[in-house]
Amino acid sequence: MDDAFLYRAVCYRGVGMRKEIEQAVALLEKQDPKALEHALELLQDTVFSFSMKVCGQREDAEDTMQEVLVKSLPYLPKFESPRALLVWLYKVAKNRCLMSRRKSKFAPKQDFSLEELMPDRLELARVAQQRPVNPESLAIRSQQAKRLREAIQQLPPQYRIVLVLRDMEGLTDDEVGDITGLRAGTVRVRLHRARLFVRQTLAQDGHKRRTSREAVSPAISKTAAKSDRRPASCKALFAQLSDYLDEQLDDSLCQELEEHFEGCAPCQAFLASLESTIEQLRKAPSDQLKPATAAKIRRELLAKYPFPQRIAFEDSANSESLSI
Repeated sequence: MDDAFLYRAVCYRGVGMRKEIEQAVALLEKQDPKALEHALELLQDTVFSFSMKVCGQREDAEDTMQEVLVKSLPYLPKFESPRALLVWLYKVAKNRCLMSRRKSKFAPKQDFSLEELMPDRLELARVAQQRPVNPESLAIRSQQAKRLREAIQQLPPQYRIVLVLRDMEGLTDDEVGDITGLRAGTVRVRLHRARLFVRQTLAQDGHKRRTSREAVSPAISKTAAKSDRRPASCKALFAQLSDYLDEQLDDSLCQELEEHFEGCAPCQAFLASLESTIEQLRKAPSDQLKPATAAKIRRELLAKYPFPQRIAFEDSANSESLSI
């Protein structure tokens, strides 16, 4: 296979348990006040970063972070498994974000179909005319990051949550399923449509900026004039693109897609465009609290909730359930 078709090797990266959660659990096992504060710092950063991506509003993210820490601190010694802590924290943060999210200037509709996210012939021709994108060398500049955040906020909540958890927080499909209560197949469908929506939104924004400076290419106009409908041979493969890029297709389906790409330059360009969108999501910088503010919040929490001993916690008859 020609190097031009080794998309998966470029785009795919291992995802899974966040190292911060594993470190926090290891620190909590020491049952030491300094270790507890360090663990809280790690959890604080994780929850705030996630909440900013979902809420899009700093006030909501700060409120969510504080509530999650207040809710979790008395019960942290109960979590011996990093996975259990990860799922619980993200569940609480997700629910809090969706309940308290301030009204945004964006008004996303609640659902969209794969059909409306697929490119028509005009867009395929336009993408094919553009310079190839190298996702590995893509740098997230401030203006790019702003447009990306706005595109994410335009996603309906049920899609935004899956996209943030999977592509921005680096969790696995199984972990996303545990947090959201969705079946694996539903996670994959929502992830793919969310990726396509963000790609489409960024592409439309980029096209508007380009066409404000230059005329439409005659080659693009000529190609698009043939038909504004999506080519039937291309349409069938669009539902498989995320699975292909994430190396979740069997060999026969991979070969089928790659054979199509070999003879379809517009689809090659579109796949590279989707690939670059995923890389932008994965490389997007995380928002952080100011260090002084974060330290103050930790001190206030620790003053209210002294470090609980594991034995005392387990013997308590009035322990609150950890289920969400």
